[in-house]
Amino acid sequence: MKKICVFCGSASGKGENYIKMAQELGDKIVTNNFGLVYGGASIGVMGAVADSVLKNNGEVIGVMPKSLVDWEVGHEGLSKFEIVETMHERKEKMYDYSDAFVAIPGGMGTLDELCEIVTWAQLEYHKKPIFLVNFNGFFDGLIAHFKNAVTEGFLKQEHMDLITIVDSNDELFDILDLN
Repeated sequence: MKKICVFCGSASGKGENYIKMAQELGDKIVTNNFGLVYGGASIGVMGAVADSVLKNNGEVIGVMPKSLVDWEVGHEGLSKFEIVETMHERKEKMYDYSDAFVAIPGGMGTLDELCEIVTWAQLEYHKKPIFLVNFNGFFDGLIAHFKNAVTEGFLKQEHMDLITIVDSNDELFDILDLN
């Protein structure tokens, strides 16, 4: 089974719209016969996407550093929950398990994971697809920053193009092809 790694927040964001979006993403992951790889939390957007996949009898692999198990509230009901020593090891394991990467709303950890996986692609360490779901314009500022980095000569357009930007889960699955 192909697996999608989702980078997202352990917070819920304001209102219910981010949780609902994460639940919808989880539903679509299972409906489209994929498994989920993520950071392993039972709370926030992370927990919502994982719970949705599990509710639909899908496979969920969570990876979390030992130091965050209590803080991010490690999810106990996963298909596989791997505890690692460091954040670097977490990201490496998530990469190893995954066939594609999707960033949805989150904070600094989400941005760290997205930027690192894009950097790895830029350096040609991998050719796995990378998606950014710009739900409700959440990433408008980040996208503007990336475009400015291209304009100012700090980022090549070809590297910006490593990220496929979509506005919804429906659009993501309309173009996601991991054959």
